[in-house]
Amino acid sequence: MPMFLTVATTSTSLQPLISDLGLILMTAGIAVLLFKILKQPLVLGYLIAGFLAGSHFDFFPSVKDVHSVEVWAEIGIIFLLFSLGLEFSFKKLVKVGGTASITAGTQIVTMVLIGFASGYLLGWNMMDSIFLGVMLSISSTTIILKTFDELGVKTQKFAGNVIGALIVQDILAILMMVLLSTIAVSQQFSGGELLQSVLKLVFFLTIWFVAGIFFIPTLLKKAKHLLSDEMLLILSLALCLVMVILASNVGFSPALGAFIMGSIIAETTQAEHIEHLVKPVKDLFGAVFFVSVGMLINPDTLVEYALPVFLLTLVTIFGQSISATVGSLLAGQPLKQSVQSGVSLSQIGEFSFIIATLGTSLGVTSNFLYPIIVAVSAVTTFTTPYMVSFGTPLAVYLEKKLPRKWAKSIADYSANAEAIKTVTTWQIAIRAYLSQIILHSIIIIAIILLSSKYLLPLVEEIKFGHTLAALVTLILVSPFLWALSLRRIASEAVNELFSNKKQRGPILLLVFLRLGLGLFFVGFIVNNFFSPVTALFALVGAIIAYFVFPKRLQARYLRIEQHFLSNLNEREITKEKHLRRDLTPWDGHMATFDVVPSSNIIGKTLEELRMRENTGINIAFIKRGDITINIPSRNERLFPKDEICVIGTDAQVKKFKKYLDQNEIETPEETEETDIVLQHLKLKNAEFIGKSIRESKIREKTKGLVVGIERDGRRMLNPESHLILEEDDILWVVGDKKLLTSLVHN
Repeated sequence: MPMFLTVATTSTSLQPLISDLGLILMTAGIAVLLFKILKQPLVLGYLIAGFLAGSHFDFFPSVKDVHSVEVWAEIGIIFLLFSLGLEFSFKKLVKVGGTASITAGTQIVTMVLIGFASGYLLGWNMMDSIFLGVMLSISSTTIILKTFDELGVKTQKFAGNVIGALIVQDILAILMMVLLSTIAVSQQFSGGELLQSVLKLVFFLTIWFVAGIFFIPTLLKKAKHLLSDEMLLILSLALCLVMVILASNVGFSPALGAFIMGSIIAETTQAEHIEHLVKPVKDLFGAVFFVSVGMLINPDTLVEYALPVFLLTLVTIFGQSISATVGSLLAGQPLKQSVQSGVSLSQIGEFSFIIATLGTSLGVTSNFLYPIIVAVSAVTTFTTPYMVSFGTPLAVYLEKKLPRKWAKSIADYSANAEAIKTVTTWQIAIRAYLSQIILHSIIIIAIILLSSKYLLPLVEEIKFGHTLAALVTLILVSPFLWALSLRRIASEAVNELFSNKKQRGPILLLVFLRLGLGLFFVGFIVNNFFSPVTALFALVGAIIAYFVFPKRLQARYLRIEQHFLSNLNEREITKEKHLRRDLTPWDGHMATFDVVPSSNIIGKTLEELRMRENTGINIAFIKRGDITINIPSRNERLFPKDEICVIGTDAQVKKFKKYLDQNEIETPEETEETDIVLQHLKLKNAEFIGKSIRESKIREKTKGLVVGIERDGRRMLNPESHLILEEDDILWVVGDKKLLTSLVHN
């Protein structure tokens, strides 16, 4: 009987939670279907579903246990940021370059100031105005990428700048969340506290990233044969939540921890697979989060604050567009691409909600701010597709209407922007020295702090406990002390500078700075574990050992570094090998075939068909209606009327056609005489040598694309457009056959 009562009680206590979840998902499902039919962003559907399920709409069942929904919404934020981190990758931030950084930086600084001024003019208090400025400064990655896909503009040139700017915005948003938390706690602008918060963030980001890259890819690789999809999903979510706990324990938001773990896993070879596995979980809890945001929409508040909503919507659309356009122009982009980039970034979205949630949870923002931001986001989300479509006509109009002198100045500035990016020898040396000093100092400090907090308390009660703790700590940090003090850095640049007598003084100063830092850390360690007198003798012994065994320290450090770099670059190396395999043989050409409805291969995966093993060809893409699947995976299935594009030699394509004929497949008439070929040419033309791929205009002259370059026995696949062409380079170009032939003969 008591057991029955317990079960009944438990069932009763769960009932509101289960019914609320059912109501939320049912409402969200209906809204998503309707908005899918209307071809509108799904986020709007979730917001409206939340409004219908909230307590402010009386003609629909309402959620009862609001607190539980808020907890689920916090989990939704964690998984949203984790998924965003999986798409992020810190190396992407390095690759986006100055253009995206200047665009995003200009936009964010401008909008923070405009947003703060808008709040001040509306009579809001300082904290509301500060949070408003930050919320209006971050564009929506989710909405923009979805809009680009729907409009088919993701491959256009300006889209690359927009996506790069979004990457920079995401990391700056994380930084601003940390700063906002600091300001909210202190309730004042303190330069010292803000600097301390930034340094603390840099310290923990570095440690988490270095440690994560060192251990997590190795863990996933070693356990790969043991991990099913279910276990990999559980392990990934466990790693995410562990980092969430670590971030919370050191005073950061849980969302930051989730983002960091996502960005660490993004560097592993399992990233795409994990992203695929996590997507349903992210979609579920993300839907709950956006619905919970919609539940806060109060019609009375919106009516009362209709004027601020209208004004802030205009500020967002025009402010984001103009500031991003100006930033893109400052970065050296042409007028057309700058305008297209600017209007694409003219909305706010998920990060604005997360920042609004932060303000609410800290209790520093007013109740009206959240629904106002939700309303502004809803309107700007709706206008985003129209703004993106409007970008090209607006750019053409401005090019015609701007004074000729202005247009020429913009074009000249854009053309000369590459010259600004030149790097001097001193810059190379300084960057190398600073990066080594900062990175190794952070690692050494982290090891000392961990040893003091966890190792010393364990051994201090035993005899010679302090000596043991100091010895273990010195052994752990010794490779990094060697790298900090004695490792040769940027040798070519330093030797070039040192050969000039006037430059020797600064170079020697940098060398002594590194040696001094190494000795300081050794002294800090021994002083931390011993009395001052004992520390002096221990310091002398440590220094002697430090200089007596440099080769062993070097060997240990190089092993550690090699393991780290191997994990860091493994994803790119694997991808490059995959691409090399897909492009071989390099003397092949492309051909397309259509799958007829009566074919025997319909419904089978590429792995089952074993086309590459049987014929030697590689499938470049599968075109299915308006969808193109580039480099399809082996699990991709073939369907009626699919168009298959293959790369191979004449013999391989002929063998492939025979293979398909046996399975009832037809060849399009135009395929026999296709004008698009994959051809290689040796670079002898002085017109191209010394120019970048973009400057050479090869793409325009061949109506094609440079897909590979062979240089000194090395193969570079999908080279960047800024790569400088050199004499005797072998270029692999997919393009018009006649144009390629004329290019070879010129």
